[in-house]
Amino acid sequence: MVQRLLAVLLMVALVGSVYAGDAKEVVVSSAEELKGIKAKKITWKEDGAKMVLIPSTATLEQKKTFNRVGEPIVKAVEVEGPNPVPFYIDVTEVTVGQFKKFLKSSGYKPAEPIDWNYVYKYSPTDKHPMIYVTWHDATAYAKWVGKRLPAEAEWEFAARGGLVGKEFTWGDDESVAREYAHYGSWNDGKGTTKPVGSFKPNGYGLFDMVGNVWEWCADLYSSDHGGRVVRGGSWNDKTNILRVASRGYDFPMATNLISGFRCVSGFPAAQQ
Repeated sequence: MVQRLLAVLLMVALVGSVYAGDAKEVVVSSAEELKGIKAKKITWKEDGAKMVLIPSTATLEQKKTFNRVGEPIVKAVEVEGPNPVPFYIDVTEVTVGQFKKFLKSSGYKPAEPIDWNYVYKYSPTDKHPMIYVTWHDATAYAKWVGKRLPAEAEWEFAARGGLVGKEFTWGDDESVAREYAHYGSWNDGKGTTKPVGSFKPNGYGLFDMVGNVWEWCADLYSSDHGGRVVRGGSWNDKTNILRVASRGYDFPMATNLISGFRCVSGFPAAQQ
């Protein structure tokens, strides 16, 4: 009897593993293809980036109106939340390897040639985040791949990982920052970025939303300012800069060793 039970359990386990192995990867190549897709995780065809769905926080409430003869009409209307429209975002920052593929495949030529000696000094492999890219370079990559840079509000909502009112992407405990972020690593000029995904992800499964490199966003820093928003802090910053609400900026033609980017796709498209 025991042997028969063990045999049944083994068969159930094998069947389960077969079904798990049969789960198909959802591969997407354009924003249009996202219509009707409900998968929480997808792979973007052009650059092979893994992306996750950031859910909408819009809610429905009952609203009473009246028709032309004064009869009440009750209908559900959508009330915007912090993230009224769902979107997909790259799980990691765009890597050196992905950006090199973009340059080779697209024929894009940066206004100022990229100094690869500097790139490899601080991001030494194809698995490290791409740095020394202008806002225009990041935007060109996003358009080539069929995505876009995140709006600042989208970036912050994704960075919070589903937490509300917390200082960091993981919560309020600053003592565990080293588990989630690469920061404070100048080391007398010998510091570097880390390969993407080297630390714990936030609640949405996103890596390096703070630390490693600042990330370009689509938005202007302010209406009377020519800079573009960067968010998230870098490997050269202290923990106070890793707070989710921290904002920074750089000018669109600027490049440096602490800035990179990641992409999003979905609706609405950010105004760039």
